[in-house]
Amino acid sequence: MCKLCRSLELNWKDSLISVLGSAFLAFGLYNVHALSGVTEGGVLGLTLLLDRWFSISPSVSGAILNVLCYGLGWKLLGKRFLAYSFLSTVSFSLSYKLYEQFVMPEWAFVGAIFVGVGAGVCVRAGGAPGGDDALAMSVSHLTGWRIERVYLLSDLIVLLLSLSYIPVRRIGFSLLTVILSGQIIGLIQRISLPERSPRPEEE
Repeated sequence: MCKLCRSLELNWKDSLISVLGSAFLAFGLYNVHALSGVTEGGVLGLTLLLDRWFSISPSVSGAILNVLCYGLGWKLLGKRFLAYSFLSTVSFSLSYKLYEQFVMPEWAFVGAIFVGVGAGVCVRAGGAPGGDDALAMSVSHLTGWRIERVYLLSDLIVLLLSLSYIPVRRIGFSLLTVILSGQIIGLIQRISLPERSPRPEEE
């Protein structure tokens, strides 16, 4: 393992999970949410909002917004969190850019599953694919609230702003999808995993 990875306490398994989880998240956000007109909350919803208002691809706006949000997460959650979040963000942006070249079937609730599972496994691994994930982890860390409750509060703000371009009926669907994705993320965080045996260098 490289010296930098050891200094950041990274391992290949969690790094791979962060990369694949973000690619999974980007797939659902583009192929379902962006194409169906049903939005998300948090930074993901803001990227779709900026795409609609200013034609800025989420592959670009997502990276910028996430970096701005990671400052708080880094101070509260440490350099290991920042390293996994960097891997997740790069994977998300590159994957979203790739998916923009293709068109897939539209189904809003499938998008919520992709978002929930993709973000959930990244957060479980110790990083965050988006700035709202970093903020949710930080607020949850500070307050002791369940992470799905924190997601819902931030999502509601973005959904209200999204009424500027999405009809109320579609916002209703969007609300259901953010509740579903938040619950999936919270569920993944509470799944018990067997203890991992320490590597020789960790003993």
